[in-house]
Amino acid sequence: MSSPSESTSSNTLRDGLSRRVTFFGTWALLTLAGVLLFWDLLVRMGGIEARYLMLPLFAVLFAQLAFGFCHAAFGFIILWRGQDPRCITHMPPEAPGAKPSGRTALLFPVYNEDPVRYFAAIETLYRDLEGTGQLEQFDIFVLSDSTDPNRWVEEEMHWLVTTERLDAQGRIFYRKRRKNINQKSGNIADFCRRWGKNYETMICFDADSLMSAETILRLVALMAEHPSCGILQTMPRLFNGRTLLGHLQQFASRLHGGIAGAGLNYWQQDAGNYWGHNAIIRIAPFIEYCTLPDLPGVQPLGGRVMSHDFVEAALMRRAGYSVWLAYDLEGTYEEMPPSLLDFAARDRRWSQGNLQHLWIMLFGDVPLLNRVHMLNGVLAYLSGPLWFCFLALGTILAYAWENSSLTLLTEGSALPGVSISPEAQGVWVFGITLGLIFVPKLFPLLLLARNSRQARLYGGWFKAACSILVELILFTLLAPSLMLFHTSFVVAMLFGKKVTWDTQSRDGGGTGWLDALRAQRGHLLVGVLWAVLAFCISSQLGWWMSPVLLGWLLAVPMSVWTSGTSAAVWLTRHGLLLTPEDVNPPAEVSTLLRREENDASALRPIPELETDYGLLRVVVDPYVNSLHTLFIHPRPNKAEETRSSLTALSTRLLAEGAPSLSREEKLRLLSDVESIRRLHRDVWVLPRSELSNWWGLAIDRFNRESLYRVALRD
Repeated sequence: MSSPSESTSSNTLRDGLSRRVTFFGTWALLTLAGVLLFWDLLVRMGGIEARYLMLPLFAVLFAQLAFGFCHAAFGFIILWRGQDPRCITHMPPEAPGAKPSGRTALLFPVYNEDPVRYFAAIETLYRDLEGTGQLEQFDIFVLSDSTDPNRWVEEEMHWLVTTERLDAQGRIFYRKRRKNINQKSGNIADFCRRWGKNYETMICFDADSLMSAETILRLVALMAEHPSCGILQTMPRLFNGRTLLGHLQQFASRLHGGIAGAGLNYWQQDAGNYWGHNAIIRIAPFIEYCTLPDLPGVQPLGGRVMSHDFVEAALMRRAGYSVWLAYDLEGTYEEMPPSLLDFAARDRRWSQGNLQHLWIMLFGDVPLLNRVHMLNGVLAYLSGPLWFCFLALGTILAYAWENSSLTLLTEGSALPGVSISPEAQGVWVFGITLGLIFVPKLFPLLLLARNSRQARLYGGWFKAACSILVELILFTLLAPSLMLFHTSFVVAMLFGKKVTWDTQSRDGGGTGWLDALRAQRGHLLVGVLWAVLAFCISSQLGWWMSPVLLGWLLAVPMSVWTSGTSAAVWLTRHGLLLTPEDVNPPAEVSTLLRREENDASALRPIPELETDYGLLRVVVDPYVNSLHTLFIHPRPNKAEETRSSLTALSTRLLAEGAPSLSREEKLRLLSDVESIRRLHRDVWVLPRSELSNWWGLAIDRFNRESLYRVALRD
């Protein structure tokens, strides 16, 4: 397939270039000013030559802060003026009047997730599309990579119940891969190989994401109007935060995200990025051009690409297609980790994936602006260890100075126009750095002051201002712990420790004191030792580091407190940390939460059977047994050794019960049609004396539940 023809005019190209020159020029001048001031301060202070080691650390950290500040500043200017004419949702179409020529697949890749959640989202989405009268344009695919036997069987049952309830046979499809090769990217690639040719576009969801039918139809229309667009990414709004940390993330993302998105779109334009979900993709070029490379070496930093989305965006752009961010589209949502430990677990996975991008950023054949995206992603995790090193070096230099018996002899500034004392210059450097962090917090308040209707969706202007203050305090206390988490992740990867891609926790059950202490005892120890050392060296050093030290000292209680719901309930009751989704919930969000709550109230197995309830249902229940075998491809030509091994596993399962088998052994049996049918026959035919007590309990429980269901139906 040839790349699309160039459809943008020379004026448009000049506009994009001028935007990038303006943005990166502002960033470079701001960074240069800060770095020069700090360099001049180091020169004027004199003393130990090792102080210059702080300069490169400061330069990288300050440059990253300046980059984020420029996004907020340019985004604020754009939104203050009104709509951005260079956002794809407001640009003139390349093909006026064009209609979608093909159908769209809605993909839900899942991995050991609670099916109640994503099937509730699927049902909500299906009914929403049905109400538009355009359901025939879409098919829904649940693409399972689950390795938990219970989840596997639950997925099949929820698929059946959902399709029957919606009368959606031939509209909602379920597929379980035998081997979880290349994780989510391999899952999507498998769909593209099998069914991709039947669809023009696909929209990828996460198990916790949701989109309205109106937004989906708008994305499909935009792809038809802009045939040069390969990927169109939306900016999901966080929702359903129940814990304090969840509400905190939800509020910060909603209030500041639109501004940051406008600033990001200002410079990236058609050179946008892909975030892995809540985006629409043109399938044909994705199949042809977006095959992921194998990286040099082995994991954690080599081998298969874990964070596929950045790389796929780069490959799509290299092929000549554009990638846009529709930052102003509403009706797109995702959930967030409910606790600090869950947040850190997700960051651990993402840190390995992002650090792998160093190979592609440095040596890959990808466009320049995609290298910028990758570098920004890498620095998001390297900034933690760099910040730690900066603080450690500053403490060491302070100790060396205090024990040197030297007198401070300052020199004049080498910068023209700087006639202040070194102490005042240090305050200026510190103040500018804080300004890059805190001034962007004022931008949304200025926008809300102009729009009282929008301000009411955050509880009013005053409550929004108070919420920002709460956000600043809490994130200031949480940031030092995240710094140590990121530092430990990077160090572990450098020593070859790879990360397993586990299921993200989403239920917000709360972090216990013992779990928090086990995970963050190192943070507490670092805080205690560093606080003693800092104040012993100099009270000035101790007070200067006090925000960081306090975050470490309070690491455990902050982790426990922010994972609970009571503080979140109190704050929202008093109008704090509110978002538009709290004040005026969209119909699709309300419907999803109500449906999820109703489905979650279904009967649950007794504790003795809960661990292996999926396998129990497949073996004992004739209905579930037949359903499960429909999804498995028979393998009639198995080797004799394989056949004997499966027979031995079946015999052991019946004689000793499901708890005696490993997860891998259960999966082997569940993947074999002959074994499943034979087990179902034997468990009902064999005398109870030849079965383990576990099967006796399972059969009795199944009979009781069957009678209960019949009674309910009558």
